[in-house]
Amino acid sequence: MPAEPVAPPAVSDDDPGGRTVRRLVAVVALLAVLPALYLPGLNHKFLDLKIYMSAVDWWRVGHPLYDYAQPDRVQGELYFTYPPFSALLLWPFGLLKLSATVTIFTVLTVLAVVVTTRWLVTPVIARHHLPRTFTLIVAVLLVLAVESTRETITFGQINMLLVVLILADLLFAVPQARRWAGIGVGLATALKLFPGIFILYLLATRRWRAAAVASATAAAATLLAAAIAPGDSWRFWTRELWDNDRVGRTDYVGNQSLFGLLSRFTAPEKPAHLLWLLWLLMVAVVAVYGLRRAARAARGGDLLAGLTLTGLVGALVSPITWTHHIYWFVPAVVLLADAVLSTGRPDEVRRRRWLAGLALGTAALIIYGVVTFQDWGTAPVRTHDPVDFVLQNTYVLLSLLLLVALPVRVARPIRTPEKSRQMDTTPQ
Repeated sequence: MPAEPVAPPAVSDDDPGGRTVRRLVAVVALLAVLPALYLPGLNHKFLDLKIYMSAVDWWRVGHPLYDYAQPDRVQGELYFTYPPFSALLLWPFGLLKLSATVTIFTVLTVLAVVVTTRWLVTPVIARHHLPRTFTLIVAVLLVLAVESTRETITFGQINMLLVVLILADLLFAVPQARRWAGIGVGLATALKLFPGIFILYLLATRRWRAAAVASATAAAATLLAAAIAPGDSWRFWTRELWDNDRVGRTDYVGNQSLFGLLSRFTAPEKPAHLLWLLWLLMVAVVAVYGLRRAARAARGGDLLAGLTLTGLVGALVSPITWTHHIYWFVPAVVLLADAVLSTGRPDEVRRRRWLAGLALGTAALIIYGVVTFQDWGTAPVRTHDPVDFVLQNTYVLLSLLLLVALPVRVARPIRTPEKSRQMDTTPQ
């Protein structure tokens, strides 16, 4: 009598082999999707980095740094817009071939993504006993898929290097009351003015020493640049800094700030004085509300929520916030995912669904992006109807939503270094 066929054993959730297969499939799927996400961004061809290096070469042979201009089909003309201290740090790269500089910047950016993602995700892994290696790999691949990362890499921007300085300072040096805490934020501010919002954050959280060190570091770097290039420094701080036209069209959809939102209502004309006043009012409201909430989060022990809220405030209030500037959606998704995993009681089902929806929606929006897959053309883009308003200001509206809805995980209060040198264990 023939033997009955024996069915293969079912693969259950408790089967290590089955889990390994599913994890490998997930990683391979993400690796397969990444090239497709980067393909539309390849037309940038490291444009910003090429402008930086051309401007530095122009400067090296004796021309004024801020006279350099390069034609552009969207913005008209593009210039070197960073402080002189950035030009000093870029100077040595002018001695290399452009291909070598592109390779160095790309490798450093990818390494920065790996390092910072590990900093953000490791505490969540520990709290919820997640598979460490798999979670880290998936998190890094997802961060590489985000539009701000894609734009940073394909433009040849320095944003992720600034993020390393800021996170190292605010997640480690400042809470541990290191003597030179604040240097990272100060250097980042000297390189690119946007990180200056984190000096205000240090003041709001009463980290007086760190705020003083950050301010002194930014001032020292600026004075060093002024000593080496006095004419260019004077020109930048007295004239070029205040000229919004140098950094690009404020109405372009890639500018995801409150001022960009208002500029798209009047394009191609520039905003009238009334809109300027409205912008200043909006900036004041967003800054006060956002920084107060950030300070409460930090004092309650959620350092990551505090700096994430501050980053979102900076993106909203800056006159120009290009899509590659808004890294701060990444830690926002980490915070939302952490909150979802921490919400397990039966009476919290509704909240968990809301947080999960917000996390997934935010992740989907920042991966698809605002400019990557849509051709907004070269002409000024005016807002005509509610659909235009939402599509053209997706990141602005998302930033405002997260500023209000981002969950804060309360732990025991953290004493400032001035009150006590004793360390409290923080959740982030």
